[in-house]
Amino acid sequence: MMTSKTIFPSELSGSISVPGDKSISQRIAMLAALAKGTTTVNGFLTGADAMSTLQAVCALGASHCFKGDVLKITGTAGKLKEPANPLDMGNSGTGTRLLAGLLAGRSMTVVMTGDESLSRRPMGRISAPLKQMGAQLELTGEKGTLPLTIRGTQLKGIRYELPMASAQVKSCILLAGLFAEGKTTVIEPRPTRDHTEKLFQTLEIPVDVNGLEISVQGFGSNGPQFDARDLTVPGDFSSAAFWIAAAAARPGAELTVRGVGLNPRRTALLDVLKRMGAQIETEIILEEGDPIGNVTVCGAQLRGTEIGGDEIPNLIDELPIISVVAALAEGQTIIRDAAELRVKESDRIAVMAAHLRAFGVEVTEQPDGMKVTGPATLHSPGTALASDGDHRIAMSVAVLTTFSDQPVSIENTACVDTSYPDFWNHLEELGGKYE
Repeated sequence: MMTSKTIFPSELSGSISVPGDKSISQRIAMLAALAKGTTTVNGFLTGADAMSTLQAVCALGASHCFKGDVLKITGTAGKLKEPANPLDMGNSGTGTRLLAGLLAGRSMTVVMTGDESLSRRPMGRISAPLKQMGAQLELTGEKGTLPLTIRGTQLKGIRYELPMASAQVKSCILLAGLFAEGKTTVIEPRPTRDHTEKLFQTLEIPVDVNGLEISVQGFGSNGPQFDARDLTVPGDFSSAAFWIAAAAARPGAELTVRGVGLNPRRTALLDVLKRMGAQIETEIILEEGDPIGNVTVCGAQLRGTEIGGDEIPNLIDELPIISVVAALAEGQTIIRDAAELRVKESDRIAVMAAHLRAFGVEVTEQPDGMKVTGPATLHSPGTALASDGDHRIAMSVAVLTTFSDQPVSIENTACVDTSYPDFWNHLEELGGKYE
């Protein structure tokens, strides 16, 4: 349990760097395990999710070592081996879903398990398309959930229309497509994160992006052959989002986040905050692959807005902290088309609505989002708040408490380590206190 009070004084001015992008770190670990030679990675996230993915690919035959902040991964040149034990994916939904696609066409049997939270998350959304490709999968959880047993078989390419906008499902199918016979095409209902496609391009793995259709030509059961490269992981925009949002909602605050990923498929939060009246400037310092740059935000009294449609997939992880900003903005903020939040590490709609109400915020929960009316005067609920084992809930509530009149206890904050191990240290760097 930790207690936090004010993170930022109203006159905040400063800068900070956030840890490496979790999603990109995990994708690099998988592709580096397939590469010929040793991949040097700068900025790899050492949070629990990325490390569980790294450990999983090492159980499949890759090896790694850290030299200071630099990670070196020696690949298998496509010759993965059957692991001796089940792969424990910890809390990582991204690692589980993507690795399942990568393994579905390999001639081996693999069992994938996870912690209690991951074992509640739906996996039918990947098993359905993979089975269409010919994969042999068995989900033995009570509701089509982990544990997952994969018995690798020869796959065939398919044309698949995603029933929901999901970068994880898209990437799972594309990775499986590399080990299939023929062409695999994924059609998205809305644009989602394109980190997998960008890494394919960087590693010279052929991929065709035509609007909402993404295609790969299969290489059969041996998969693609490609050489290792030196790669840099940008700072995680979803981690930066907590500080950006907290500064934006505090008039007089000014903050710069350095070296953060500015892929347009990830930065919809900036557009939402600008629409609400925040003053935000971005500076690109590296354009190759996923662009990297700096974000400077000046706080202001924000106003409510409506969030939905095509922008939802590109800020799905930021919606909990957006609900905090909504509580401080003038007028009503509506979040819709976000039912996906109900099947994350927790039911993020229900949990955030309950926490906001505990502080005295007017909230109406809806099946696919919520309506939040502000600006609210936040009062400490007087009792500890549960994170539900969800890192983004814990960090969002930590930011929420900085606008409260009294300290608030947050239970089970160890989950923050899955994506942002330095969160509490950075909170203190920026003027906050916690116990």
